[in-house]
Amino acid sequence: MKTISIPGLNKRVTTLIQGSDYFRPSVYEKVCRVLDQYVAIGGNTIDTAHIYCGGESEVAIGVWMEERDNREDVVILTKGAHHDQNGPRVNPEAISKDLFESLERLKTDYIDLYALHRDDPAVPVSVIMDALNEHIQEGRIKAIGGSNWTTQRLQEANEYAANNGLVGFTFSSPNLSLAKPNEPFWTGCVSADSADCLWHQENQIPLLSWSSQARGFFTGRYTPEDRSNEDLVRVFYNEENWERLRRAEIMAKEKGVSTIQIALAYVLNQPFPTCALIGAQNAEELQSCYEGAKIVLTKEEYKWLEQV
Repeated sequence: MKTISIPGLNKRVTTLIQGSDYFRPSVYEKVCRVLDQYVAIGGNTIDTAHIYCGGESEVAIGVWMEERDNREDVVILTKGAHHDQNGPRVNPEAISKDLFESLERLKTDYIDLYALHRDDPAVPVSVIMDALNEHIQEGRIKAIGGSNWTTQRLQEANEYAANNGLVGFTFSSPNLSLAKPNEPFWTGCVSADSADCLWHQENQIPLLSWSSQARGFFTGRYTPEDRSNEDLVRVFYNEENWERLRRAEIMAKEKGVSTIQIALAYVLNQPFPTCALIGAQNAEELQSCYEGAKIVLTKEEYKWLEQV
């Protein structure tokens, strides 16, 4: 499987990152089956978060790593400082609380890739970067990034870090998919637009895309007339995306692959380092992603797909 390099890590990161928002100890056999199959096709990076399944996602992954004795072979991407019922909590206290709890659940003493799950523009980047760098200096975190941070805030944070001898953000994790959203999935979520992609290209900062396959929009299960999935209708139903789906179907037939594999290839063929977070739940879905990740698109092909 293809890999990318993220500054701060001495391990390569596979371009397919296995998601875990359904992992729980209560379905541990399924967790093991999926992760073992993912590793078998060459994957090494697992995406989780402090809030996933109330923390049970990290617990299940920690048990799996302990049983397999493979911590050093695995890249863990976890996220913290998500808002709660009282509002934003992107502050040093919340970052520390979530990080220490994640370390305990995952049965590890360091996180490879640590991302702030949300941003709070009311908090100066200096406060945030100072706090994260303390944990880097103590060896608890290898590399830091922003999930659902705007490129403007990422740039501001990295300029502060550079001017103060600190480690900056070396990756970002917004949504990027061939289907372009009408509005955010959830409040505070960020989807990369053309300007954001240009920023990533100019800075060559890796983008790790969540919902990289647009929550099933390209599976062929949906049509303009089928409005059964309210979230999909709200976020992705527009004329431009139906045209992108049509073009992906055309290209898929030409290349002898599936439409959803073309949608995945779009994410992985950007002019900057990218990874796709995938939600595979069985061997068939993993194999589909594996084959899709091998598709090479020219600049002209991925531009034709997106620019309608």
